[in-house]
Amino acid sequence: MAKGANQKLKLMYLRDIFTRQTDDEHGLTLQEIADRLAAYGMSADRKTLYSDFEELRRYGMDINAEKIGHNTYYSLGARDFELPELKLLVDSVQAAKFITDKKSRELIRKLESLVSTYQAQQLHRQVLIAGRVKTMNESIYYNIDKLHTAINADSQIRFQYTQWNVNKEMSLRRNGRQYRVSPWGLVWDDENYYLVAYDAEDDRIKHYRVDKMQYIRATDEPREGRDRFKAFDVARYAKTLFGMYGGEETSVTLVGENRMVGVVIDRFGKDIPLVPADEDHFEARVNVAVSPQFFGWIMALGGSVRITGPGQVVRQMREQVRKLNAQYEE
Repeated sequence: MAKGANQKLKLMYLRDIFTRQTDDEHGLTLQEIADRLAAYGMSADRKTLYSDFEELRRYGMDINAEKIGHNTYYSLGARDFELPELKLLVDSVQAAKFITDKKSRELIRKLESLVSTYQAQQLHRQVLIAGRVKTMNESIYYNIDKLHTAINADSQIRFQYTQWNVNKEMSLRRNGRQYRVSPWGLVWDDENYYLVAYDAEDDRIKHYRVDKMQYIRATDEPREGRDRFKAFDVARYAKTLFGMYGGEETSVTLVGENRMVGVVIDRFGKDIPLVPADEDHFEARVNVAVSPQFFGWIMALGGSVRITGPGQVVRQMREQVRKLNAQYEE
């Protein structure tokens, strides 16, 4: 092997040694570094290693030297991702319901490769959410990529949509007939990914759970619904829905006990109109997609928040309560 090529390869091995075998608490002496290079078939002496370290520093690596006793220990300092940041990412991957267990393990292994083997053990100890209900659809990982590609290409898509049946099997909706929509955005809500799209056939904005979509393919047809999406706020759209269940968007008035202000702001944001109703209560106006899930959220607050308008929504709430009460009558 040519000397120049050998030197370049040595620098790559040194980069790996510093990345995987050193950190702020674990350094290597010159001799230990030379021994590790020798295991790769590379020879190095003290003088050339000093020069190599300077090359790595010019490349942008934070190579530190610390004198302890009679020895100097060399290690990699700053990295693209610090350990606390990677712990956060590992927790997010493990907690994400839309990522399968298998894919979670693969992603975590890749994240572990960004730190030393010692720090990787700390990342591994972060995985404590065993038994969590995760999606069983491995293709969601690639579906998301296909959808982003179609959005960037300004293309419509076709796909089939599935649902669970009583036999715990995924069956095709609409007898397998393909859906054709214009994709405009992806929303992560209630631990699931949703596609927000324009359906030209119904002239409506709709959303679909990505893990229930299959055989997604982009078409040669340009996206439609551009005018509908010019003033469309994906974050606001997701906030009006409960569990991403659709319904007619309505301005609803809520009256609640003062101690529940935080609950309402956490759900709808701090920009909602909110004023005192009396000394002990507040009144808020929120835009929601009126659905059984919204009524269920109100019920779960145990009477601390109630709907006071508009009248048709109050009547729908009463009907929901009546039906629920009838189901549990002795």
